[in-house]
Amino acid sequence: MAPMEAPRAYVIAGGKSMRMGRDKAFLELGGKTLLSNALACARAVASEVKIVGDPGKFREFGAVVPDIYSERGPLGGIHAALTESQSELNLVIAVDLPFLEVSFLQVLISAAKKSPALVTVPQVEGYYQPLAAVYRKGFSVLAGKELAANRNKVDALFPHISLRVVNQEEIVRNGFSTAMFRNVNTPEDWKLAAEEFSRRQDVS
Repeated sequence: MAPMEAPRAYVIAGGKSMRMGRDKAFLELGGKTLLSNALACARAVASEVKIVGDPGKFREFGAVVPDIYSERGPLGGIHAALTESQSELNLVIAVDLPFLEVSFLQVLISAAKKSPALVTVPQVEGYYQPLAAVYRKGFSVLAGKELAANRNKVDALFPHISLRVVNQEEIVRNGFSTAMFRNVNTPEDWKLAAEEFSRRQDVS
């Protein structure tokens, strides 16, 4: 069997950031925007990286894939990415996960390559992390049907498909903290993230 190609990666940056009050993609930690941090993580593990969002806003930072179903949340972004992709395996990450680690993404991709599952997804404290997951291209068909029926929940599809779940025990066993999946939706979240980032810089 030939080795599977390196996955493509897509950074979902199309959210409205309404609770934050400003575009999360351009918030800065340590002099780097969340967008540049996410792109750097993705480029470390993928053969090609694209941003899913508004081309007018993001084209200067890389190749951009616009939503097909606009303003439909993460499922719309995942659908647009997979529809555009020519790769079987596709890493999808949110722009607002500042503590996501490249080494974890390598573990995630390795698990996806070894599994026939349609989606390889972390699960922490009973919650799936669909915006730090690997999707096979075939998921686009299911996502498209959901969106056409006005259903927008990613994990509502998960009970009906084959999954490779990277559970909390496996995450910790591999030496990672579940705090990797802490995203930033509000100014309070951002304040806590900035404090955590500062603490980590002091330790290092």
